[in-house]
Amino acid sequence: MRQRTGNEVKEETATKIAGDGTDVDGDATSRLPRPAPLPSDPAPDPDTGLSDEQPSEDEIEVEPATSEDEIEPAEQEPAEQEQADGEPADGEPADKSLGAESPSGEAAEVEGASAEVEDASAGAVAADEPEDDDVTQVIPLPPTARDGAVAPAVQPAPAEEPLELDDPTPVIRRDDLGEPAAPAEPEAEAAPEENAGQAGPGKAGVPEEPGAAAEVSAESEARPSLVTRIAASAAGWLPPLLTLEGLVMYVLALRVPYGPMRGVDLAQINGLGLISVLPITAFAAIGLIIVSFFVTLTQNTDRKGVLLFQLAAVTFTLHGAAALVETEPRFHTAWVHAGFAEYIGRAGEALPGLDARFAWPGFFALFGFVLRAAGIHDPSPILQWTPFVSNLLYLLPFVLILRQLVATTRARWFAALLFVLVQWIGQDYFSPQGFTYALYLVFVAILMRWFGRAEPRTAPLPAKGVLRRLLARLDRLTPGELPARPTTVTDRVVLLTLLVGLFVATTATHQITPFMMLGALTGLIVLRRSTLTLALPVFLGLIVVAWVNYQATPFWSGRINELFGGIGKIFANLQENTGDRLVGTDPQHAIVLKIRLAICGVILLFAAVGLLRRLRRGVGDRAAAVLLCIPVLALGLQSYGGEIGLRVYMFALPAACVLGAYAFFPNLPAHTGGAREGETQPARRRLRLNPGTTRRVSAVLAGGTALVLSVAFLVARYGNEKFERVTTGEAAAMEYVYAHDRPSARLLYLVPVLGEEVTPTIPWRERDIDRVEYDQALVTKDPNDLSGVLTALRGKARNTFVIMTRGQAAYLELNQGFGADWGRRFRAALDSSSSLKRVYSNGDAALYTLRSYPKGSEIPPPLPLTSVGDRSTPWTPFGLVALALAVAALFGAELARLRAPERTTRVRRRLYVFGLVMTVAALAVIVERFLTLTGG
Repeated sequence: MRQRTGNEVKEETATKIAGDGTDVDGDATSRLPRPAPLPSDPAPDPDTGLSDEQPSEDEIEVEPATSEDEIEPAEQEPAEQEQADGEPADGEPADKSLGAESPSGEAAEVEGASAEVEDASAGAVAADEPEDDDVTQVIPLPPTARDGAVAPAVQPAPAEEPLELDDPTPVIRRDDLGEPAAPAEPEAEAAPEENAGQAGPGKAGVPEEPGAAAEVSAESEARPSLVTRIAASAAGWLPPLLTLEGLVMYVLALRVPYGPMRGVDLAQINGLGLISVLPITAFAAIGLIIVSFFVTLTQNTDRKGVLLFQLAAVTFTLHGAAALVETEPRFHTAWVHAGFAEYIGRAGEALPGLDARFAWPGFFALFGFVLRAAGIHDPSPILQWTPFVSNLLYLLPFVLILRQLVATTRARWFAALLFVLVQWIGQDYFSPQGFTYALYLVFVAILMRWFGRAEPRTAPLPAKGVLRRLLARLDRLTPGELPARPTTVTDRVVLLTLLVGLFVATTATHQITPFMMLGALTGLIVLRRSTLTLALPVFLGLIVVAWVNYQATPFWSGRINELFGGIGKIFANLQENTGDRLVGTDPQHAIVLKIRLAICGVILLFAAVGLLRRLRRGVGDRAAAVLLCIPVLALGLQSYGGEIGLRVYMFALPAACVLGAYAFFPNLPAHTGGAREGETQPARRRLRLNPGTTRRVSAVLAGGTALVLSVAFLVARYGNEKFERVTTGEAAAMEYVYAHDRPSARLLYLVPVLGEEVTPTIPWRERDIDRVEYDQALVTKDPNDLSGVLTALRGKARNTFVIMTRGQAAYLELNQGFGADWGRRFRAALDSSSSLKRVYSNGDAALYTLRSYPKGSEIPPPLPLTSVGDRSTPWTPFGLVALALAVAALFGAELARLRAPERTTRVRRRLYVFGLVMTVAALAVIVERFLTLTGG
């Protein structure tokens, strides 16, 4: 048969593609899928620079087919084979590396087998196509032939069900170097061994000739060397190696003695915080780790182990920086919480009369038991590394949430990286808030993964009503979440019990987190993203209200105006949490506060852009929208001591990171038949960038954003380090107080205004919280003015100290406008005062007391700090009974629904009615208690 020339093959192939793949406007809307690359060949293509498994720049868009008839496979025309110059001598076979032509009979068999592969592959493609008509699948092109002709469109069958042919066609593969290997000729039947030397020309058993041996030797020499094979596999081993190298480089940069481009001198910290003393090599190490993360991410393979390791490395460099360079745990409130846990572990009871946080003692009781059981007397190492460990724990449930989203691998892992980079607010220290935040993420992960719901609307649009039609269109969007994983009834019962247990533990530990859990649960149920019913949030809400009413009575009794006075004052609360923090601060420190606000604005902007880009692709991310908006409602409740804005940002952050990642990677995942993940693209009737180019540009933009945010994180997170860090000298001064607190002691700390609730910038209340009393001493910007200190000391009993520390002076300088040398001059004034006596001193702290007290004065016993008492009303017992019955009935009804979710049984209906009646009775008693106890 006549061979067609290369030009004829090109013209015929181009005619087929143009006829099958373009409409009148020239948009590629129905092109045939081209063969996906082999998953076992990761080497890069010499023409495109990409791996066979990775979509090239010549990617095309394919409208999803709903049936096998919608894809008509084109006739496969074999590419023209180049013929070698001259005929083989002495009967030697033609050199295979030149692509010698097969006999005509074998060519006919090859063409028939190719047609069978094509028909079977077309059916497989039609079966694997998504049913969503709004998106098109991006499938990578195969490598081009040597003469430039485009290979016919063939979609390989799934790997788990390989196509078996009696006479397989030659397979074009790539060798280890990425060069296309020549087509292998069909193997002839092997002749019997005894007749191997008698086979004539044209038979299978050709005797071995010297030319054949030379050919084998040439092929052996052409085999790639070890160095070449290692270089070809660098995409697999190089990113983890660079990450490890970055970690070593970072640790050495921070831990070695101070010098050029290395080491940290904490004494030189200015208003910008820790970033002002970090060496340039530390930034280079962070950049190296982030770049290696994106190198792994752009391989389009879900390498979970490597990506998790790289995320942990980024977390260590950012959230573990202070632990590497500072000798004592940072953040003074962490020392207070350690003291609370120590007291409960030692005394076995809480002290609600001392601090309102004892009304939620769950965290302190847990760690008090653990520390005492483990025999740990110095919790400093635990406090020092808690921020890093906490952020690692946050990543585990957050990654579980991400795996429940309909998103590409790039979007998921970039969202996890964003979560690490913008978590600057510092609530991950040793605290109830940091502990319950982990419980909150686990709560949401269980809700979405095992009680999730993703059912798009199938009913027709309403005929009238603009708002109704708009809502119906939004309801018809493709869900951005995956349905719940299939489970047994026993599994669902256990998981629901775990949900309730997490909520109860959080209710006993923190004031705000239970309400965030309750809002997330209710929002997911109302917007049909959970299979649970509203009965669950009703009885969970009853639990948290009852805890506040019965257990936290010392906290709210007599303080109703303080607790509920901020309801509805959204803008006032927002101003207190933002603009008021910029007033009266050091110019350098004001930059830190502005960068914090800028990070919040940037991540919210990314979230808005990501939400819009997903909507344009017909995807509705309801769960992310709920988790983003619910925390904002807390702004309308109260200012929470000027920190409600930080808590809103903290709880909105997971959803903001998810939507922010969609701003860069909004597409949906698509199966390409290989190890690498494909993506869908929206079908648009306008000019757009090549999908391969878009993916690369998005990856570069995401990487640049991550590098910028990593630097901004160091400023925002450690911008207060000049006064939030604790030195060994300050801790030693407090040890002196604890050593002299029998039977009691009093310690005065410095404040610019008396009466305001501020956290002292000293490592206080670590021990003996029942013996040491803390109070304020007034200071002014005049370092020689000691009147406030002397007045406070003379108003206290014997064994009262005033403490002057480096941290207090830095706080007054950066936040209250005191002079830079105020601390040194004030301490000199204390030393020279004739009324004061210095009892302890080091480079960072000093303790003073009065030189003389009135004769006969004694050290008083410690103040009684036991519970305020059980304040009850006549209706309290009835309220407790109604509360228990309501919780039991509603929980039982929810368990019954898990056994028969499709029908409402009589027992379940009765449980609902009885539970609601008892809920009303319990709420009536709660209201009665509020009115009675606050009025008395």
